Amino acid sequence: MPDNNSVRDIGCTEAVSVEVNRIYDCCSDKDCLSDLRVFFTDMDQVLIDRAVSVRAKKAHVIATYIDVEPLPFNRGYFSCDLTFFFEVEFEVFSSLNQPCELVSGVCVFRKRVILFGSEGNVRIFSSEMRLDSCASRPNLGEPSRNLPRCSVQIAEPVILSSCVTDPCDRRRCKCDCDCGCNSIPGSIAEYFGGAFVDPNDSKAVYVTLGIFSIIQLTRTVQLVVPAFDFCMPSKECGTPGIDDPCDLFDKMCFPVNDFFPPQMPESGGCGCG
Repeated sequence: MPDNNSVRDIGCTEAVSVEVNRIYDCCSDKDCLSDLRVFFTDMDQVLIDRAVSVRAKKAHVIATYIDVEPLPFNRGYFSCDLTFFFEVEFEVFSSLNQPCELVSGVCVFRKRVILFGSEGNVRIFSSEMRLDSCASRPNLGEPSRNLPRCSVQIAEPVILSSCVTDPCDRRRCKCDCDCGCNSIPGSIAEYFGGAFVDPNDSKAVYVTLGIFSIIQLTRTVQLVVPAFDFCMPSKECGTPGIDDPCDLFDKMCFPVNDFFPPQMPESGGCGCG
C-alpha cells in the first residue's frame, strides 16, 4: 500500500471507504466425471429404449446448488457442497436406416471442497428485511448467519464418451447410486417439461464429462482506498446507422491477407511444426 506522500504525488483527493467481496480462499480443479447416469423424461425415454446407439453432441451446466457449513473442529474452515446439474443433448440411432433423433437429459455430479473462510460472530440485518404487521406474532426477519459466500466458475463441459446399455447392466451402471431421478429437484424437471422415469426399468445412457472449475469463499468487508474523482464517461453514445457509410468504410483496414494469403510461419530447427 502506498504511503501518504506517494498518494499525494499521484493526485489522490481523499481516502474513501468501500464495501467489497474479499476472496479469503479459492481452489481450481480438473475433474473427469466418469459414467454419469443420464435421466430422461418419459417421452424421451421411449426413444432411448429403442436406441441401438447414442452420441453425445453438447453439454452445459444448467444449475449449481451450493451449501456452506462450518467445520466443527477446525475453526475458520468451511465445507462447500456443490451439486452440478448438466444438460446433455444426444443423437439417438434406433436403426441403421433411420435418421437420428435429438433428445436431452440431465445428469448430476456432487463435489465437496474444504476452504478457509475466516470467522464472523456478528448478526447482520439490512433494510431489505420487512416486518409482517398482519401476523399475530411479528416476523422480525431472520438475520444472516454471517457465513462466507461460496461461488463457483465452471467452463463448458468437455464430452469424452457416451454409451447406452440394457436396463441395470451391473457390469457398467451404478444402479445403487443415490443420484437417482428422485434426487432431481422439481425446478429441473420443469425445465425439461416432464417427469423423469424410474432408472431401474429402462435402458441406461452414460456419459463421461471433463470439467474445469474455480471455487471461491468470499466475505463482504470494508476497505479504505484512494479516490481520485467520480468516473464520468468521456465517450459519447453514438447512434448506429446515422454516420456516413463512407466514413465507416474509411475506418476499415485493407484486407491484405485476403489478397495475399499468409505463408507458413518460419520455425527453427528442422521446420517441423
